[in-house]
Amino acid sequence: MTLKRKKVVIVGGGITGLTTAYYLQQKTKAHNLPIDIVLIEASLRLGGKIHTVRQNGYIIERGPESFFDTGSSVRKLARDLNIEHEMIQNNYGRTFIAVGSKLHQIPSNILLGGSPKILPFMTSNVLSLMGKFRAAGDLLLPKLPHAADEPISEFFNRRFGKEVVENLVEPVLAGTFAGDVDHLSMQSMFPQFYQLEKEYRSLLLGMKKTGKGIYALVDTPGELHYESFENGLESLIESLEKALTDVTILKGLKVNSIEKNNDDTHLVELNDGTSIQADKIVVTTPFNVTKKIFPDSTTMLKVPDMNYATIATVTMAFEKGSMQKYEDALNFFVSRNSHFAITSCTWSHRKWDNVSPDGQELLRVYIGRVGDESIVELPDSEIEKIVLQDLERAVGLNAQPLLTTVARWKEAMPQYTIGHELRMSTMKEQFYQEFPNVLLTGSSYEGISIPDCVLQGRNTAEQLLSQFAESKVAM
Repeated sequence: MTLKRKKVVIVGGGITGLTTAYYLQQKTKAHNLPIDIVLIEASLRLGGKIHTVRQNGYIIERGPESFFDTGSSVRKLARDLNIEHEMIQNNYGRTFIAVGSKLHQIPSNILLGGSPKILPFMTSNVLSLMGKFRAAGDLLLPKLPHAADEPISEFFNRRFGKEVVENLVEPVLAGTFAGDVDHLSMQSMFPQFYQLEKEYRSLLLGMKKTGKGIYALVDTPGELHYESFENGLESLIESLEKALTDVTILKGLKVNSIEKNNDDTHLVELNDGTSIQADKIVVTTPFNVTKKIFPDSTTMLKVPDMNYATIATVTMAFEKGSMQKYEDALNFFVSRNSHFAITSCTWSHRKWDNVSPDGQELLRVYIGRVGDESIVELPDSEIEKIVLQDLERAVGLNAQPLLTTVARWKEAMPQYTIGHELRMSTMKEQFYQEFPNVLLTGSSYEGISIPDCVLQGRNTAEQLLSQFAESKVAM
């Protein structure tokens, strides 16, 4: 008996959607399954926030520029795409925190993983003497009761005290996620620290036993590296697009709505007036966009909009020798108790060997965070002026850039606020009763990092195949 062909529509051509399409295509080809795949992307390019610009010897990342591949999901994907040999790891250097108007070196063996040692921690001037003694009190504290979920700031304040939150945890997370630790969910973002407290009582003892650090925030011990690709992160996107030979890719088309038919198939309405009949749909767009696509969903109407942070990345090139202070520094993060507008800065030419021409240096800066997003709306020239002023005060930079690139990302960083995990799981359970042939995935749900999104894409492809198998279409 010949099985009727089924159509899967994937909405969104970012890393989650592309990974879903790739793994679904590979299984479809391997088992000769009667499945057609269509991927729809609203913009004219794939990759979402992953966007590499290569020009005049520079490799500039307008979006994210690296990742911690703690679960090896990106490496596995790169291996499947035959580009694992293009993966690179960062050079080492010191990391600092800006508190007030000064930079203080982070005790990296506490923040970056590995077994914490007391001496570097106690000799660091990022905390006052009282702050250090309060942080060391974690060694003596019992397991402390907590709610099912709580703000990140409350958890670390309970274990280490206010100074650790303000001078270590907050700047690192604000510089990474542009979030507010007073509202971000501990359970959704870093549940492994609840487990450390449960198993070892003291977080410091738990980190010593497992090698888990506050900055690493990972599930596996061992030495950590930032990772990327030798020609930029978009190499991964380009390889995925090239590999999707059996996927119909529609760029520059926006999904206006998705409606359910009487037979549980769906009608995907596009902004050019056309429509697509789909048996299964995967939606990877940001949650607030997804809500608009399903106007008939009573579940979506009940869930409040998700908060997103608006940020900008600013990349500047300088003549070699323009930055003579902190010569072995790799990056610094900025405390909200500081006097700077920027939230973090990376010496990209030190982190990676190949991102700038000979004789030039490349800096990358983040601006914008929750509660301070208006700065992103300023003209490029004003942003450049603010960044240069901050860099002069922070690291003594006194030079004009050879090149400046400003990339604005409006509502780009989903904020997993208190109750996020329960809120999203409850929403999905109810939504799937309304739309049993639609899957929701992407950075709005179970992790915003590149490895998180790759893993979600792979899992979504497997979930689709399981559903088809149950309906006797596949496997």
